[in-house]
Amino acid sequence: MKGYSYKLHNDLTTQSSGRGAAKYTRDELMEMTTFQLRNICYKQRLVEGLGNNLDREGLIRIIMKYLSAEERLFIGPICEDGFDRVQSTIRKYMKIPLQGDGGIRVPARLILYSGMAMDKSDGYRVTSTAPLTESNVLLVNDRMELCGILNLQQDDGKQGQYYLSTDRETQWMLTSNRHYSLLFLRKRESEYIYNTYYQVHDQPPANIQYYKIPLAELEIRELEETDAVLAIDFGTSNTTAGAFLYNGYAASPSSLDLLNGQIQMDTINYVKFPDTTYKNTEWIEALPSVVSVTDCADPTNIHYNFGYQALRSMRHSSYSSRASVFHGMKRWVNNYTKLEEVMDTQGNIAMVSRSDILRAYIRYVVTRAEHQFKCKFRHLHLSSPVKMKTQFIDMFTQILPDYKIEEDNALDEGMAVLYNTIADGIERGVFEDGEEYKALVIDCGGGTTDLSSCNFRVEDGHMSYRIDINTTYENGDTNFGGNNITYRIMQFMKIVFADYYMGQRNLSDIDTLIDIPGNDLFREVDEQGVEQIYSELERRYREAEHVIPTAFTLYENRSRDEYLRVRGNFHFLWEIAEQMKEQFFRRTGILRNRFHSENDPLEQSDLQITTMDRWFLSVSRNGEMKDEYEFPDVVFNIKEITQLIKADIYDVVRKFLDDFYREGRISDYSIIKLTGQSCRIDVFREALKEFVPGRSIEFKQKPVEGRVPDLKLSCVRGAIRYLNARKFGSIEVNISNYSAVIPYTVSAHTHNNQEKELISSLERSNRVLGSISRPFDTAEIEFFLHGNDGGLRQSYLYVNKVKDYRPVTHEEVDKTYPDKIPQDDTDSIVNGETKWFVFADDNHWGFHVLPIARRKDGLHLGRKQIFAFESDLSELDFFDGLK
Repeated sequence: MKGYSYKLHNDLTTQSSGRGAAKYTRDELMEMTTFQLRNICYKQRLVEGLGNNLDREGLIRIIMKYLSAEERLFIGPICEDGFDRVQSTIRKYMKIPLQGDGGIRVPARLILYSGMAMDKSDGYRVTSTAPLTESNVLLVNDRMELCGILNLQQDDGKQGQYYLSTDRETQWMLTSNRHYSLLFLRKRESEYIYNTYYQVHDQPPANIQYYKIPLAELEIRELEETDAVLAIDFGTSNTTAGAFLYNGYAASPSSLDLLNGQIQMDTINYVKFPDTTYKNTEWIEALPSVVSVTDCADPTNIHYNFGYQALRSMRHSSYSSRASVFHGMKRWVNNYTKLEEVMDTQGNIAMVSRSDILRAYIRYVVTRAEHQFKCKFRHLHLSSPVKMKTQFIDMFTQILPDYKIEEDNALDEGMAVLYNTIADGIERGVFEDGEEYKALVIDCGGGTTDLSSCNFRVEDGHMSYRIDINTTYENGDTNFGGNNITYRIMQFMKIVFADYYMGQRNLSDIDTLIDIPGNDLFREVDEQGVEQIYSELERRYREAEHVIPTAFTLYENRSRDEYLRVRGNFHFLWEIAEQMKEQFFRRTGILRNRFHSENDPLEQSDLQITTMDRWFLSVSRNGEMKDEYEFPDVVFNIKEITQLIKADIYDVVRKFLDDFYREGRISDYSIIKLTGQSCRIDVFREALKEFVPGRSIEFKQKPVEGRVPDLKLSCVRGAIRYLNARKFGSIEVNISNYSAVIPYTVSAHTHNNQEKELISSLERSNRVLGSISRPFDTAEIEFFLHGNDGGLRQSYLYVNKVKDYRPVTHEEVDKTYPDKIPQDDTDSIVNGETKWFVFADDNHWGFHVLPIARRKDGLHLGRKQIFAFESDLSELDFFDGLK
């Protein structure tokens, strides 16, 4: 079987080819560190840059002198009076076109949309047999009246192949004459038009030459609103989106998009995002949930980069940029109004609400969808974790007031995935009419893992399918997801690289780090616990910190250079660990993985080459940080990585299913559904077989999947199919939620410092819960939250104020809280006593604290307060600079 490996392609700062092989723009150089600039001078033999003690600007000046790349001066954002100045230039200096068409071929028809950018995905290809340069292209009518300005960009460096693009702020002018042409300019003339538009300086008279290529047809449209619903799965690591585009979702869909397959009618269309992190742009159905700040000079108009753009800017700056970067924004749900201090690359600082960052990110996703589908969405469905549906709907409703957020028919992530399975079963006819089925859904995403159970029944009625679904949240781990797997791989890589650079190349074998045979690993986790399994790995990882430091928060009191180097180490190792994880678990045929430079002549039949732009590691040698440019001669194989993550995955599966297995309930479930991007790993299936022997587990893995696995899209697909089926009346659905299992314990201390349990771990949230008593004038009372492992997660402080109390009757309390506060418990309250009742809330995934006091023989009700079980969706932050 053919295997695969990594080939890490070093960046231009490390190329050893002759001078002139590498070219740089000023923007690229401005993103590099001083050390990288000096290294360019060394590699490209620029003696002037080495012989003098130059500062950063001096180094940039020397490199630009010898290795300057051609700047692309594209007209984009609107400049006041720029349009008129170009029109004047056309009248004065563009009299006679060049003979012939220069071998230029353009699309017969252009459809332009006001307020919308145009890029490669729109498919407006231009080919030429004669040499063309990237330039500005003028759109004119037969009277040489300027109607708009486009940009001509080369298609990923392909000779003779280009595409037309525009900025979203491009100005279009409708004229009475509708015979249109495109004017193609040479580089010098294009720069002349650019300088004229932005009035860089006064332009001398010129004779501007151009090719004039007529268009068969041109339309300038406004986006029309659609009642189609855009479904968005906002994830911890990645976000996906899609919509069902029925025939008629827009009055006039783009004919070119239909011809190119960009839009497909009467089916689900997924939004694709441009991955520009490497040389050739790929279009991917998932967007990293990452936001970086590009400009905050004006606090009222902050500019951001999203997803791949944010990752690209981080990589190009060698992870040394001062710009703020936000990962894991999904964790903010319970604290989304908090202010964050942000900084851009120029050092400007501003305060911005988390809600503004979230709003900008979701709007970017919507804008990409509108660009691809050529319509304006006003109706959004945003899925949420099963236990926090209410909080997420509330948050999105608040931060996106211009959109209708689906509430009544909103599905949580687990239910969306389950409905997708039910819909597949209905289409295949696998369900018996009226028979009850039970399913378990394990959803392992980027940051959390959830377990839900479900009973459902499908009846084929005379006018629609009737589906009854009863769901229950059974358990969850807010600290385990795909990021944990990435972190384990990063730990292993860091240990291996540290040993390699210190000349100890045989110390980091996986069997020395986890010295338990794979066949015995599950049993050892049962007997010893997962912490013991990884104890040696953790110890070696702490030792490796002295060689390749990554805990950049601990370097905040060091020099700026040290801090940026350490932060760069973390982000670089995280990136290549994430990519190696994707490569190993995306394809079933991957066997091993190797890092080496592009110029390495090593080629083996069982290696697949995956290129990366740059190698960033800084290694500590004798107390001084040095950049390391030697590609480590290290091979990683799939057996090592499987051994590395096996215990973690088994531990979380065991936590979820052990009670089901011991109580014999696991045999009641006819469907075990794995979902989430991380569940495509075979170890999940292997771990499940310990509890579900011989049973069919729904776990589809294609031999070769794309960049986005099918499991990641199942949530969006299920939500769209559900909304679509309800819209067209093909189903009648009754969904009810049973009380959730609470994987936490809530307690408080009595007056004699004895801990009293108020909510028990793994109890249902609808049971009558506990209370604790104090004197009426008590000012504060503290509550403690413990995980099901007994560890303290967090504490909460209830501030008690006399003014918050009001008189109530027994009947009023019983009517308001009939299932939470028994009358016997209020009758037992004595004068001068306050009893704090504690009970869970299914809808808000937290617990209420409600004080009831007795004063002068009368009951008084205090202020009810809710505390979230999880202040952040995940308590474990891998990007906190302590890893």
